[in-house]
Amino acid sequence: MSNLLRETVSSIHHWNGDLFTFRTTRSTALRFHSGHFVMLGLEVDGRPLMRAYSIASPHYAEHLEFLSIKVPDGPLTSRLKNIRPGDEVLVSSKPVGTLVVDDLLPGENLYLLSSGTGLAPFMSIVQDPTVYERFRKIVLVHSVRRVSDLAYARFLTEELPRDEFLGPMVSEQLLYVPTVTREPFHTTGRITNLMDDGGLARLTGLPELNAATDRVMLCGSSAMLADLTERLEARGLQGSPQIGHAGQFVIEKAFAQR
Repeated sequence: MSNLLRETVSSIHHWNGDLFTFRTTRSTALRFHSGHFVMLGLEVDGRPLMRAYSIASPHYAEHLEFLSIKVPDGPLTSRLKNIRPGDEVLVSSKPVGTLVVDDLLPGENLYLLSSGTGLAPFMSIVQDPTVYERFRKIVLVHSVRRVSDLAYARFLTEELPRDEFLGPMVSEQLLYVPTVTREPFHTTGRITNLMDDGGLARLTGLPELNAATDRVMLCGSSAMLADLTERLEARGLQGSPQIGHAGQFVIEKAFAQR
């Protein structure tokens, strides 16, 4: 396990019975770009049990933060949900991923479209000052089933806009669009519905998605990725062909059984 770092859990926050966030220490040897993921897990019977987890904390933070679901019979999350401060987790030493702004062509507006725990990499991205320097507006859309699944909602609407350094940029440039599919809420429906009926443009006050000006990052379920990819391509946006080659939208495909 020479390629794995041992980090200590410092805090845990349970959003509801199915969703939680936890923080760990961060090795000084670990460097990552906003939007990257690592392999994270626990040592079980002397062997590492690992899954892909996007890093939710900003690249400059002294800690690491992760957002996780709780799968009752999941090999990893059935154990991970019981961690406590002081427990040890394993983190791979080489972060990777396709959700990095360097893989996007220059544009005016950046759309971060997420469902469920697909929000995690975008939490790192919206705390990166260089992103605000590259784009005029950053639109963060988070689709969930229940209102309680809207992790970080208060942070995004109240705390981040008051940040001493990022606050002015966030207040001026970040547009947060939460939407709920199975409970009453002021915005309801899947992201695909918001794109199809013009709701996204109405909520943001921006024009309809346009290949000439807009860049998009996608992170969520495989069905969500497929549906949104189809719609983006229909609007003339072209995806990044591979890591290191810029496109008009990028997708994170690193989903595995939990």
